[in-house]
Amino acid sequence: MFALVTLMTLVNQVSGTPYIPGGNTSAGTDCSGLASWVANAAVGRDPYSGRFHTGNEESALLARGFKYGTAPNALVIGWNRGHTAVTLPDGTPVSSGEGGRGVKVGGGGAYQKQFTHHMYLPAELAAPGPAPAGDPTIVTIGNTDAPPPPDPFAPPPPPNPFAPPPVEPVVAELPPPPNPFAPPSVAELPPPPLGQPVIVEPAIAELPPPPADAPAPAAI
Repeated sequence: MFALVTLMTLVNQVSGTPYIPGGNTSAGTDCSGLASWVANAAVGRDPYSGRFHTGNEESALLARGFKYGTAPNALVIGWNRGHTAVTLPDGTPVSSGEGGRGVKVGGGGAYQKQFTHHMYLPAELAAPGPAPAGDPTIVTIGNTDAPPPPDPFAPPPPPNPFAPPPVEPVVAELPPPPNPFAPPSVAELPPPPLGQPVIVEPAIAELPPPPADAPAPAAI
């Protein structure tokens, strides 16, 4: 939204100047000249860049983005064939030529019964103004850009000479896997069925071979 301070500053600068028909300088102006200055400043134009009069006020305000009718907390301008006045967004009326005086803060404003036309400036079309004193301002300090991604081809950093040595994990030794071809041990043999006698075969001692020079036994 346009800054009310900007509009009030403009009006205060020319307030008290005389009513000058067709005037378009800070030395003084008429009612439509003041309305032109305020409308220009509200949309970001030079206040004295171009003025209108009550005969072309409707087309001039449409060219500046004004809409038909009135709206609360908006810049409103009212007029008829012979006079025009302004009401600022905070409700302050400003005029020129009312009561036999020149530019002033006061008067009937845009909502006078004599006016047959009203137009207002939507907030989204108004020029932004400077922040009023005391408003919080966000100040960015330093570089707020995100850090760049790491370079995959960059060399590794040098080792830290003061870093402790790495601790190697302790790996428990596992027993060797069993041989699938080894005969089963005695403990692994299944017990005989209950009630079946156990047959123990006697061990046969192996005799040593005869000496090489011993005579062969006689044939019978």
